[in-house]
Amino acid sequence: MKIDDIEIKWLGHSGFLIKNHKIIYIDPYNIKDNSEKADLILITHSHYDHCSVADIEKIIKNGTKIIVTADCQSKITRFKIPIKIEIVETGQELVFEKIKISVFPAYNLDKPFHKKDESGVGYLIKINNVLVYHAGDTDVIPEMQKLTGYKQSENKFIALLPIGGRFTMSVEEAVEAAKIIKPSVAIPMHYGTIVGTQDDAIEFRELCEDEGIEVKILEKE
Repeated sequence: MKIDDIEIKWLGHSGFLIKNHKIIYIDPYNIKDNSEKADLILITHSHYDHCSVADIEKIIKNGTKIIVTADCQSKITRFKIPIKIEIVETGQELVFEKIKISVFPAYNLDKPFHKKDESGVGYLIKINNVLVYHAGDTDVIPEMQKLTGYKQSENKFIALLPIGGRFTMSVEEAVEAAKIIKPSVAIPMHYGTIVGTQDDAIEFRELCEDEGIEVKILEKE
């Protein structure tokens, strides 16, 4: 999927590749061995399907910057290639050259998998006039109200939302999140590998389109 000069690729599960003048990965998991090397890697939390050392190792190069939550730190200090690590928490804002990254909360309300007082996060990435929100492993949380209004005439706002249920939002809950956030385009994720199916993604698209919200279902790269 291309938006202006920015390309967004779904790598399966919650993994994405965002490309313009930099190569940015989010939660790479079970990616190809010959994947492009990363300038920047964002990890939402320490669970194996999000902070995968084997997959990170495929894409690091000398000087790759990895942004992680505190619970990931011990897992990613094993690399032989010199990398830069930055530990983040909710509420922080970072600037990586012309890329601005805001760290958002991500947690469960009624499930035990991602507690609010633990380290999981989502990320809002701003590149020129394109904003990409990767929700992380989350339910519909009150903090999503802060994202209302990011879709403005000068901004294109892309929301990457988990739909698989069990560990994150279900399809119906993800639709509610999309109604709160009001993105230019919503892209479903966190399905097709551990939980959730292609049918869930299709249902998400149909329900969102009933609410006037555009959805793109990306093919796994």
